[in-house]
Amino acid sequence: MKHAAAQPKKSTGLKFLIPVATLLTAVALTAGSGASFVSSSVNPANSYATGTLSQSNSKADTAIFSASNLKPGDSVVGTVTITNSGSLPAGFRLTETATNGFATPSNLTLSIAAASAPTVPVFQGTFGTAPVIALGEFAAGEARTYVFTVTLAQAATNAEQGKTASASYSWDAVQTAASTYNQ
Repeated sequence: MKHAAAQPKKSTGLKFLIPVATLLTAVALTAGSGASFVSSSVNPANSYATGTLSQSNSKADTAIFSASNLKPGDSVVGTVTITNSGSLPAGFRLTETATNGFATPSNLTLSIAAASAPTVPVFQGTFGTAPVIALGEFAAGEARTYVFTVTLAQAATNAEQGKTASASYSWDAVQTAASTYNQ
């Protein structure tokens, strides 16, 4: 009996390695080839800056009017210009802090008017009783002049001799309502 010649055994490892090597080569070629879609966009230089809220007063730190030795029927007139010197529009208001030492306080009257054409009354009444006065919105750079007139009544009696009154005026600016800007 003849023995058949031994046939070499086929390596099962080689059967496994060839497909794995082929797969790894395909993955490497795909990943290394840069075969992907890419898109990008940029919004450079977005910026935001705040505005300014400030004012100038033509008589800052000085009296708008001052007089002594008034007699019945006399008036004192003073003017002041208020300017919105900021970059933002603002609502302005005027506050009076006063003392009126007259025997009959209503003998001393105050009139405040905007010096526009025509003159627009802002307040008229007894000196020292002005409420907080809303002056409206001033645009950036807008200036308004106000005329203050204080008058001692013609009917004032001897009871008013030697009496005094004084006031301080405070001007406030408040930003207008916030806005949303769609761009």
